[in-house]
Amino acid sequence: MVDFLGARANKTDGRIDNLNKKKKIGRSFYRGENCNWNPYQEDFSKDNFLENYLLTGWMPEEKFITQDTKITAFGSCFAENISKYLSNVGYNVSKDKNPDIYVSSIGEGLVNVYALLSQFKWAFENIKPEQELWHGYDGNSFDYDETVREKTKKVFLETDLFVITLGLSEVWYDEVTGDVFWRAIPKENVDPTRHKFKVCSMSETKDCLQQIKNYINKFNPSSKLLFTLSPVPLAATFRPVSCLTANSVSKSILRSALDELIRDNEQDLNKNLFYWPSYEIVTELFYNKFTKDNRHPHDEIIQMIMKLFEAVYCDNDKTIQSVEQEFKKLRLENFNKIDL
Repeated sequence: MVDFLGARANKTDGRIDNLNKKKKIGRSFYRGENCNWNPYQEDFSKDNFLENYLLTGWMPEEKFITQDTKITAFGSCFAENISKYLSNVGYNVSKDKNPDIYVSSIGEGLVNVYALLSQFKWAFENIKPEQELWHGYDGNSFDYDETVREKTKKVFLETDLFVITLGLSEVWYDEVTGDVFWRAIPKENVDPTRHKFKVCSMSETKDCLQQIKNYINKFNPSSKLLFTLSPVPLAATFRPVSCLTANSVSKSILRSALDELIRDNEQDLNKNLFYWPSYEIVTELFYNKFTKDNRHPHDEIIQMIMKLFEAVYCDNDKTIQSVEQEFKKLRLENFNKIDL
């Protein structure tokens, strides 16, 4: 395989000059106080690429995660990668000490914003659906057990950092009550007269995210909240369109709603409200993104995402610059794995 990335990194000065000329296009237009360029291919070889082209605007004022920080991570399947990595490098993850609460036992299966919000409403105010809506991977029911609720509430009240991973926008719901299922509906429970499918709108998605933030601010005001968007696409869509196009819509709704939430709460950004760009790392920085199922990122990409997370947020010796070198090597190796 020809080392195309290496070749790109050794372009002549004339080519670089040409790129600089391109960046002058539009100089006659006002660009405001902020203007951050989309990278050219040649920019990937520059020092501090990750900090300048990926992390700008999304880094905390200072590292704040210590080994005493109590972290509760849940959401879509990518949340499991976050919990596992932080646990393996010695951080205090709720799932290790409280494996029986639902945000631990099926913490990577709460894939829509209503499922996420339901855990806060239930834990803090004992608000629960009127029917069975919480189901695991094999359709088994998770009941509204009071012991589990009290344990969940205790964990939430003691959490210093919530890490919530958003997954998808497609949901099944009860048309009569408006309640949303965690996942799909077990076949034996389906009532076509009341159980319906929909794609969540951006406004209702943002409203759910804001409610999550409000619950945390009200009941645990000293806690921090970090959102991330899972790069794992839909396995299937329940819409009468292709899954590839439906997935694009599903992720766009989540990402847009999340960005609007952050803009609405700009005063909290990078202080007690954070965004981690795991979605953009996978979709924008690598060529060969997924394993053979075309859904789950390669393990080495996940490890790189988490090493960078550690360098940005964890109060230890790991630096963004050290991860930068790993990233450049990994990106080249990843490119060379493409079967052209």
